[in-house]
Amino acid sequence: MKRKLSGILTLLLVLVVQISFAQDRTIAGMVTDSEGLPLPGVNVLVKNTNRGTQTDFDGNYSIRASENEILVFSYLGFETIEYPIANLNTINVTLSPDAAELDEVIVQGYRTSTKEKSNIASITVSSESIENRPNASVVQTLSGQVAGLNISTNSGQPGAASVINLRGVNSINGNTQPLFLIDGIPVDESNFRSLNPQDIASISVLKDAGATAIYGNRGANGVVIIETKQGNFDSPLQISATSIISWNKLQDHDYDLNNAPEELGLENLYGSGRGASMSEEEIASAESADWLNHFFRTGITKNNTLSLSSGGERATQFTSLGFYDTQGILKGSDLKRFNFRNNITGKSDNDKFNYGSSVSINYSNSNEPSSIGTGGVNQNFVLGAFQALPYVLPSGYEEWAEAPVASFTATPYMLMDKLKYFKQADEEVKILGSFNANYNFTDYLSASIVMSADYENEIYVQAVPSESFNIALFAETGNDNDGRQTQSSRRVFSYNQVASLNFNESWDKHTLDVGVFTEYFKAHLRSFGYTANGLFSKTFALGDGAGFISDNSQNDWYTDEAFATSRNAGLFSYFGQINYDYDTTYGVGATVRRDASYRFPDANKWGTFYSVSARWNINNEDFMDGSVFDILKLRASHGTAGNQRITGDTYFSGPDLGKSLFASGVGYGGENAIFLSQIGNPSLKWETVTQTNVGVDFEVFNRRLRGSFDAYWKKTEDLFQSMPVSAINATTGINTNIGSLTNQGYDVNLKYDVLRGGPGGFNMDVSFVGNYNKQEFVDLPSETGVIEDIGREGGKFGEIYTIRFAGVNPANGNVLFYTADGDVTETPNTDTDRVWTDKNIYPDYTGSFGINMDYKGFFIQSQFNYAVGGDRFDWDLLGYQDPSSIGTFRHNRDLARAWTPENRVTDIPSLTATNINTYDSDRYLRSTDHLRIRFLGVGYNVPNRFLEPTGFNQLRIFANAENLVTFSEWRGFDVEALQSAQWDYPTPRIISLGVELAF
Repeated sequence: MKRKLSGILTLLLVLVVQISFAQDRTIAGMVTDSEGLPLPGVNVLVKNTNRGTQTDFDGNYSIRASENEILVFSYLGFETIEYPIANLNTINVTLSPDAAELDEVIVQGYRTSTKEKSNIASITVSSESIENRPNASVVQTLSGQVAGLNISTNSGQPGAASVINLRGVNSINGNTQPLFLIDGIPVDESNFRSLNPQDIASISVLKDAGATAIYGNRGANGVVIIETKQGNFDSPLQISATSIISWNKLQDHDYDLNNAPEELGLENLYGSGRGASMSEEEIASAESADWLNHFFRTGITKNNTLSLSSGGERATQFTSLGFYDTQGILKGSDLKRFNFRNNITGKSDNDKFNYGSSVSINYSNSNEPSSIGTGGVNQNFVLGAFQALPYVLPSGYEEWAEAPVASFTATPYMLMDKLKYFKQADEEVKILGSFNANYNFTDYLSASIVMSADYENEIYVQAVPSESFNIALFAETGNDNDGRQTQSSRRVFSYNQVASLNFNESWDKHTLDVGVFTEYFKAHLRSFGYTANGLFSKTFALGDGAGFISDNSQNDWYTDEAFATSRNAGLFSYFGQINYDYDTTYGVGATVRRDASYRFPDANKWGTFYSVSARWNINNEDFMDGSVFDILKLRASHGTAGNQRITGDTYFSGPDLGKSLFASGVGYGGENAIFLSQIGNPSLKWETVTQTNVGVDFEVFNRRLRGSFDAYWKKTEDLFQSMPVSAINATTGINTNIGSLTNQGYDVNLKYDVLRGGPGGFNMDVSFVGNYNKQEFVDLPSETGVIEDIGREGGKFGEIYTIRFAGVNPANGNVLFYTADGDVTETPNTDTDRVWTDKNIYPDYTGSFGINMDYKGFFIQSQFNYAVGGDRFDWDLLGYQDPSSIGTFRHNRDLARAWTPENRVTDIPSLTATNINTYDSDRYLRSTDHLRIRFLGVGYNVPNRFLEPTGFNQLRIFANAENLVTFSEWRGFDVEALQSAQWDYPTPRIISLGVELAF
């Protein structure tokens, strides 16, 4: 009986399997666009299953499915089609452009809109322009991609913060950088080193008052909204992996430095240093040291990201893991980063309730050299790399270490010792989290809430052990344990919450959208640290207390120091917005916001900001029928936004500006005393930026040429400054709001499809991004209309005020200068002969242009950044041309053409000129105009037909270059930097290779 039953079950099993195979068969076909061209990369899914594939570069696909199932064809920018299989074995599909897909979604203040219905000036950068770039910070990748967004990185330290200004600088003493939001979380704009750029889906930059006024107290400098990647509903599990390796190298310079024989010959001529007493033969045979390669290197970067995304009928998820490990080009500098992200979205069965969460956990560890950008001969590695005497050889370090002596000629040895012993590490844990929920009470009324938090814990350690000869040189006599360690812990937690009630209703040709909001922000800073003087080398370890030496009664060598900080910050706001649209042709919008800041006295705690905006979609008018314009839209906006961070760049700076403060110190007779340190100003208030913007968006010739043009005018009023008061008050200034600063200019964005070969054909487009900005001071708090180091009435912010260099006197080799009246003199008056030069560090014109091409899977991408109109001092060049340091530091070959009785016509003064270092002038003021190949990428997308046997859906191989070549008169490395520091950490040239897989 059992055998009979077993046989029946086997027969039934075979029958079921046969029926299954009869129903499950291979479906094949081609997907094309409306012009009959094949579409590669179209997603082909069996509905309500995890089975799917993509079309190859010829538009072909094949998939196994049964007759009662449905195939879903989807492709970005085209309609999604569902096709029942029935009894078909071949299904060819034509996809038409989807107007809704083509109408780009625009992220605005606390809402989204379509490009057609948007009234604001904004630009969105997609993930395709961000991912796979080898920069440690996503902010650096944005450079040149957004008109008016000027990004400068002043240091090549991996993960270094950048200076970001949108449409000029709006404040003298306060924060000038935009508000950054990541998935609704306000974040500190100075720290992006812990975030993984591969997680980013898009970045939207909001520029005009119509977009930023709704951010009120934080919108004065623009708003940058970063959205990270999400999963898709009804999507099978998709796994992608990216691996990139990069080589970081020092960029080129044009300082033309002396080798050892040349430097010794210069010393022989000048009569100073080792070369003064050497013969010509000895000088000619001198060996040269390459200190550049001793302190710099080719750094290696490894960047790996794994992501998983999926979605069911009611929920989606996106998860990513990242590891980034980079060596800085300066030895002793590096950055390691670990990232975890999880994004979830969901909705209820009736679609009334929607929710989403975003969690990012990031850990980074950065080793950073100290004292970079200073003149510390025993501290700054960059100074040693470029100005160490070339005839001082590394092999002499051991001999120096036996009897170390602090001297300028020993600079490289002291720095070698620091490189060996000095340690500085910055360890950071950064957690970002947000939760949003929306409930639709009716088809037109909904409520939503966004809650977000930013937690950052940073542990900083700097130590020099007692074995260091460098530190022993400066120790007290008899102190054999002069090592020291400084360690600090800094924790910052901020919470932000936005709650809203929204009304959106359409009838006939009318649409009305109204929202009312409240926003609450609170931030807390706690830090504690110490400096331990005296380390016992046999038990010392970095960050460990085992090597500390206790204080004793015989001396104060080992007295430790402690320090701590506690700060709180808070904001509260309520606001509303209204937007009206008529027939997708005319639109108006308005916002009003009330903000309270903890920084200001009660009388001025609250500020009110507003905006009005309007648009006219001219292309929808009947008289535009048959025109070349596919889109022609006129926009205008006017409004205000505030800056409550009127001093410093953090949430916590300047918390008591309206109060009178006192400080303790040493008074008469050496007794303890209390002094007035700040005069309170109960009238202190916000800086307010008023902005007007007029813009045009257009697409012509079947969308072949696309672009926008915006003209803007901004005025910052109530600038925060210190106004001079009589020293009889025990202080020389009082905090006040006085003066105005204007920025006006235009933005241009253009893109033109030169060739449209369709998918698999030859495609080429060119793009242009441009900005012009003019600054001008108004109402400066000075009787003369001038404040040194700031500017003059009618002039630029930071305009350079100095004596003008006139050349070299052919009669005696001295330096010549211009007086204020234009006469030539060797002895200018530093009080009366300085003039305003109409020059500052900020360029007038910035932007980029690029060419992109692809053909049968091969692609080339390029971006050329440019800047015109900036100037800054080249203090490095001054060091190379300074004859007073001959015999002490390295010089360049420019001094070979110095003035002599036989060489009277030259731009280099006599080595013995009597006034060469007497007067500050614009002699070393140099133009920073430049054109740079900012990015160049080449790669290949492997066709699907080659991937089918492997199980992969995508395989991309690529090579990228950042900062490849720079064309400029600037002779140094960082032409883009917005500072005039000496011997700073140069930004690197980066060459990378990568592979991207998806399955």
